Parts: sequence; C-alpha cells; structure tokens
Amino acid sequence: MSITIPANYYQQFDTDLSLDIPAKGYGGWKRQDIQISLEHTALVVMHAWDTGSPEEFPGWWRCVEYMSRAKQISQEIFPPLLSAARVNNFKLYHVASSAQDLNAYPGYMRSLLLAPNQEIFMPLVDSDPILEELHAFKAANVFVGKHNEADVNRGFEKLDFLPEAKPLADESIATDSQQLYALCNADRVNHLIYTGFAINWCLLLSPGGMADMSKYGIMCSAIRQAVTAVENKESAEEEWAKELGLWRVALAFGFVFDLNDFIESIQV
Repeated sequence: MSITIPANYYQQFDTDLSLDIPAKGYGGWKRQDIQISLEHTALVVMHAWDTGSPEEFPGWWRCVEYMSRAKQISQEIFPPLLSAARVNNFKLYHVASSAQDLNAYPGYMRSLLLAPNQEIFMPLVDSDPILEELHAFKAANVFVGKHNEADVNRGFEKLDFLPEAKPLADESIATDSQQLYALCNADRVNHLIYTGFAINWCLLLSPGGMADMSKYGIMCSAIRQAVTAVENKESAEEEWAKELGLWRVALAFGFVFDLNDFIESIQV
C-alpha cells in the first residue's frame, strides 16, 4: 500500500550564466506530492542520546552546542511523531551506539541474530609520531579540548536513550550499518526516513547513517523538524549548517518531509 505525502526537494539546475552568481538560476526548494510505500518505508530515530545536564557533564555541553536543541526536539517533536508512527503501525527503527548497554532490549537481540558479525573494517594504516602529534593537536585545539575530555568520556560511559526516544520492546535497534541493512533486508525496507542528531554529522556519516545505507540502494530522507545539526560560531544563530545538511539530503539521498505532513499522511 502506498500513501501520498507532500515532499520538499531541491532543483539543482539550471545555472544562469548571465548572472554574476550562476547558481542563482537554480530552481531551488520546491514542493510536490509523492508516493511512498508503507510496506517498504521505515522511520529511523538515530543517536537520540540522553546527554544529561550542563551541571552533570559540563565539558560535554561546552563542546557539543546542539544538546539543548536536541532535548527540545525530544520533548516537543518526538512524542507526537513516534506516537503517530506506533499507532499507525509505521515501521520504526532505532540506531544506537555500540557504547550503550542494549542487552535489555529485545529489538537489539533481533539485530544480533540477523547480523551476528560486527561490521568488517579495513585495518588502520600505520601511524607515526608526527601523525600522532597532529591528532593530539586537533584533540586539544579543535575538538573536544583537553579540559573537556573527562566529561565527554564520562558521558559516553553512561550513554542511554533520551526518555522520549526509548524503544518499545518490539522495536528493532541497530548499532551499525550491517545490522541496519539486515533489518531493512528482512523487513523489505528500501526507504529510510531519518530523525535524530545530527543531520550533518552522525545521520550522514556514522555507522547506520545515510552515506552507508545509500550504498545498499536504500533511499534516505529526513524530517525537517525532527533533526538538528552541528553548528559553528558563525552558523549557529541562523542554523545554516542544518539548512545545508537538509539540502544535501534532498540533493544526494532522498527527500525532506515536514512533521505535520508526515503525521497526517501516515494516518490511513
């Protein structure tokens, strides 16, 4: 069965060579009703982590600026979104971190049965003292900062789902691309609609993210109001990084849906 849903897409043509900036000739953001298959589509909640409070992990909050936005999305957006998906039997996957203790979740046991072997990675190239110095410099001066390391490590040791994003007992959980692919393959899913944190970072490049899943032929879309981005000093006020992240999704991976359109469209 398919449903009709309004989708946002980006028209990356045609340049206008008569303009000082030819790209201003592009069609840009447009909107069109499309069909998606209920049988072959799943909603993904990725890396919806409970990162505690600024008082509990001050160093973590000092170097990850989107945490307050993530908490707001979890409290305001996830409840109606996940409730609508569950009530309407829309397939729902969770992508967690391998650092989390997931043994109490039956949905994770399913992933382990479907993909018993961990992802196979090529061995790292040989390091050398200069490369190690460069990595140390970046860790100290780019991210996360030496004075923040301890809090970040403590946070990851206690990593858990945000309260509003906790999987229910029958909802599948993956921690890497192999597991998520195995779930998609078993459930005949070929279109994933992502939510979570962050659209230009984990959702794009982490195990289970769009870059990996698209290699399997899976279309990867996103819900605008259910994601945020890693921003920098210059972009944070206007959330430019989020806008560029959504543009990249629309250009390279799938479509961008609006929350209310998604909720209304899946009520069949």
